[in-house]
Amino acid sequence: MLVCANVVMMATASAPSPIYPLYRERWGLSVTMLTVIFAVYVVGLLGALLTVGSLSDHLGRRPVLVAALLAAAASTAIFWTAGGVVSLVIARVVQGIATGTATGGLAAGLVELSPTRRPQLGPTMTVVGTSIGMATGAGVVGLLVQSTSRPDAYVFPVLTLTLVVLAAVVLTIPETRAPRAVGLASLRPRVRVPRDVRPEFLASVPALVAGWSVTGLFLALTPSLVSNVLQVRSGAAGGLSIAALFLANSVGGLWSVRRTARLATLLGTVLLTLGAAGLAAAIAVASPAVYAGGSVVAGLGVGLTFNGSLRAISAVTTAKSRSEVFSAVYVVSYAALSLPSLAAGLAAPACGLETTGYLYVGFVGALSLGAALHAGRSRAHRPTGAPIRTGRESGPPSERIRC
Repeated sequence: MLVCANVVMMATASAPSPIYPLYRERWGLSVTMLTVIFAVYVVGLLGALLTVGSLSDHLGRRPVLVAALLAAAASTAIFWTAGGVVSLVIARVVQGIATGTATGGLAAGLVELSPTRRPQLGPTMTVVGTSIGMATGAGVVGLLVQSTSRPDAYVFPVLTLTLVVLAAVVLTIPETRAPRAVGLASLRPRVRVPRDVRPEFLASVPALVAGWSVTGLFLALTPSLVSNVLQVRSGAAGGLSIAALFLANSVGGLWSVRRTARLATLLGTVLLTLGAAGLAAAIAVASPAVYAGGSVVAGLGVGLTFNGSLRAISAVTTAKSRSEVFSAVYVVSYAALSLPSLAAGLAAPACGLETTGYLYVGFVGALSLGAALHAGRSRAHRPTGAPIRTGRESGPPSERIRC
């Protein structure tokens, strides 16, 4: 059930992206305003991560997830009735708060419900569920954009109902974290990574930033790039491009399961570098086919790097701080998702969309190459593993992850 919740939450997050060009035409929005609408989602998300991201460590996973799902349902209801840019901004902020509230608890709960003999399953399901959800939301809405001028009138009512039903079902799952006392001090904005986790956490930062920067490019700018630079007039193309990235992301996450965390990260950063080069070439020759190929290669890299990083960090955490640590991971990840894309949106009016695309892809390529070199040095000079601590001392064992 936690896997299903993760998939739906991520589908909700990616669903608006293919509709952005329609919003632009409907209300006369600029590319800069579209990236601002995208960025305020991350503002809400980071605010939630910094304040209530670790709340499930105190209250338990279940009540926090129920509240997050209901908040996500409120955001899709606002999208459903949106009448202008103010409604879109409010909806995206509420959506970000919901996602940030759920993220740490979902990741921690999936680790705690993993079978004892397969502790890597939790991080893998987090990565795969995230990418499948993002692909489904973008792909389905992309197809709706092709067939109707009001896809929001169809997708957001369905998502609202689904989220409410999921919230009711989550009430029935086993609690994996016993509630403990919580006060206002626990909501003070902070990012805390325990001392014994910091080396692994810091070693994972370059790969996390590289992978999530690629994701930001696709969610914020790809529909506009595909339409205006690659000259693809199909309304479905932008959403399907995003879906291709995230489906490849899923494959990369699954492919990494039988590899060590460090090898998965190294392979992923190499693929990210190659994918960025392919995207740059696609913009240069205005080739949708090359862009699709670069999307797939980059998506494989994102899945491998995120899975490898999450597994490496998960291996050195305990149940007491796991949600807090995963929240810190997502603070880094979503900052990398939003800040470069916002900068690109601000640069687009002055530089043009094509030049902005070159600059963004070049930035991603440089990050990915640096992360690959860093991962290579880490693999050569550091131990390849650490004891896996699943934290089952804090909750009941489970034989499988349920959906």
